[in-house]
Amino acid sequence: MSNPLLEGVRILDLTRLLPGPFCTQYLAQLGAEVIKIEDPAGGDYARELMPELFAVVNRGKHSVTLDLREADDVAAFKQLVAGADVVVESFRPGVMERLGCGYETLKAINPTLVYAALTGYGQNGPYRDAAGHDLNYLAYAGALDQIGSAGGAPAMANVQIADLAGGALTAATGILAALLGAKVSGEGTFVDSSMLDGSLALQPIALAGLRAHGHTQPRGADMLTGALPNYQVYKCRDGRYLAVGALEPKFFARLLAALGEQVPLPKTLKALAGGKASTGQRSRKPPTADSGDQSRSGRPGLRDRFNEVLEDPARARRWLAPVRWSLAGVFRLRPRDAWIRALSQADACVAPVLTLEEALADPQVLARGMAEQVDGGPGIGCPLHFEGRRRDPLAPAPGLGDDNDWLLER
Repeated sequence: MSNPLLEGVRILDLTRLLPGPFCTQYLAQLGAEVIKIEDPAGGDYARELMPELFAVVNRGKHSVTLDLREADDVAAFKQLVAGADVVVESFRPGVMERLGCGYETLKAINPTLVYAALTGYGQNGPYRDAAGHDLNYLAYAGALDQIGSAGGAPAMANVQIADLAGGALTAATGILAALLGAKVSGEGTFVDSSMLDGSLALQPIALAGLRAHGHTQPRGADMLTGALPNYQVYKCRDGRYLAVGALEPKFFARLLAALGEQVPLPKTLKALAGGKASTGQRSRKPPTADSGDQSRSGRPGLRDRFNEVLEDPARARRWLAPVRWSLAGVFRLRPRDAWIRALSQADACVAPVLTLEEALADPQVLARGMAEQVDGGPGIGCPLHFEGRRRDPLAPAPGLGDDNDWLLER
């Protein structure tokens, strides 16, 4: 018998829009039965405001309509709770209590219930009752300050980091842990998941910089956001971009060697590729291309010099700026896809910056079964694979109240 994952787990989902529905769809992809509890007057706001978003984050779910301001519907909801494993809601703190459906009330009905509240700021603290969205949570978390180009304003990503990674996936982790604990102990629990908290927890790199230097680096100028020429995005001749992630010295050395086979290299890159140090005082020399501890000449090798500059990001930016400028000039000589073909065998951590359309047609994505059709349009499959378990696409998102007849005993 194969591992059933979450088959047999019933989740009552009162969430709307993006973070909560994304969380519960993840759990549906893992086998859980998810029942959307929706207001009869329109249901989830996304149905009308963003129907395509609704379609892609509510697949595989059922829908029942209940007005929790009405006593009969509250009674029907509690009847569902008695046979459920999880309740997920995303109201501001206190709303469910005012409706007569707070955790303590539902726990008395079902002691093994896992009750998850996915909110912006959590159940306590001065912001607990404040409204917010992804941008606000990232701003408070210090994450937005880290996103963007050097010298520019904070940048807004079209990937909802706080909603999805800080919120939905963090909440899903909490729910799974609580379900496991309930199975062992026979007692449910309250899962308090805050998108601000989850976003704050996503910053180990910036936190390491703060610990090492006493302050975070300027936006776009930390080691992984622009200080290093070998971890950078470069524009190509056709206006498209390459993502160069040759972070370790061995990958950078391979990249320089492969580039040298394709085009004449500027002096700055020749010195690196050939293992020669530039002239001038030792403290100002760029790293050699040797991936060992020392180059053949006895001077510090690439690994040594990069370890040295890692201790001082500002110095790294100054020392390595000519290398970055030289690489930028080289990559402008050819179109993006020509560089990908030329560097395909270099094993140097270089990738094309794809559009979503291109990503969904990429052979790696297709091989992993990640591109699906959802209601006649493009969709994204479950990113997890399990041995011995076939991963079938989820059913389309339900219509409002589609499952009233068989789920509500009236």
